Amino acid sequence: MGYAQRGVSAPPEVAFNTATDPDRISAWLPEPLLSADPDRDGDVQRLRARWGARHDDWSAELWVEPADAGGCWLRLELGGGDEADRLADEALTNLAREVADNLQAG
Repeated sequence: MGYAQRGVSAPPEVAFNTATDPDRISAWLPEPLLSADPDRDGDVQRLRARWGARHDDWSAELWVEPADAGGCWLRLELGGGDEADRLADEALTNLAREVADNLQAG
């Protein structure tokens, strides 16, 4: 199981909506999980989405939590494949880029 964490300068709802947007998922989520629909839940303090591949041991769980100054923390647990820590860190780097692009476009 890989784990990564990163702060971004975006409201939690923007980061969460970007992460779960079907048009943006392929830019950050590892390929074995792209066909999985996320399960979403959460409240004002913590948003969560989970993905599970239908035929593999791949899974991902993303938490988005508020941080100071209007930003948020992204936390990702990634299961499946070798080098899970590296893949989780790479996925969050790509997600942070997508969140920044989403803010600039809006």
